[in-house]
Amino acid sequence: MEDNLSKTADKFDIQKFGYYVSLTTAILTLFTFAIAICTPPLSGPFCAGNCFEYPYSGIAERFPRDYYWMYMAIMLSFSYLVMISTISRVAPKKRMLFGSIGLSLALMSTLLLVTDYFLQVSVIQPSLLAGETDGISILTQFNPHGIFIVLEELGFLLLIFSLFALFPVFRGKNPLEKAIRLTTIIGMVLAIVSFVLVSIFHGIHREYRFEVIIISITWLELILFSFLLSRYFKTKKI
Repeated sequence: MEDNLSKTADKFDIQKFGYYVSLTTAILTLFTFAIAICTPPLSGPFCAGNCFEYPYSGIAERFPRDYYWMYMAIMLSFSYLVMISTISRVAPKKRMLFGSIGLSLALMSTLLLVTDYFLQVSVIQPSLLAGETDGISILTQFNPHGIFIVLEELGFLLLIFSLFALFPVFRGKNPLEKAIRLTTIIGMVLAIVSFVLVSIFHGIHREYRFEVIIISITWLELILFSFLLSRYFKTKKI
């Protein structure tokens, strides 16, 4: 039986698997981003009209239309985690440490984001329908400075860090690996600069301004990174 398992493991093509999971991640990110863009905020600084105000007890009518993107984001988070796991598996021995660091940060990011989204779709709406509104205001996504926003900010920052931690893995001098490294570095720089600028201009009253920026930076980077990585797995001799 052990011999059969060994033969099955030997037949597993991790390079092909990496190609498909990277392509899947890129497509999921693209669709999730598109759905999120079509879900404009109805509270806070970017609300254009019919805005919800504290204590946000009237948001029940927005379910499920304002939550569709979260279901996609949950699937995306797991796909991204699997993709990072694949990278850590094929990293050269001398650079496996960076693959492990990237994977550790990816685990933390996924745990935060999936928990954050799952709470919204599984706790907020049932509680509102049952008339249980205590504590909802601090948890709901409609609160521009609530727990949901802060956890998202932290989760996406960790995602940016996880991609940046992987850039030493791609040390080749070919254009593809250079593009992967450049993508992770630019993403990291933009994340830090945007946080500093938002903090300077708005301080602790940044509400969801930084959240919107960091989501945009992260998902754009993840789309590009995933497509480049799929090409890497397609062409690289591992």
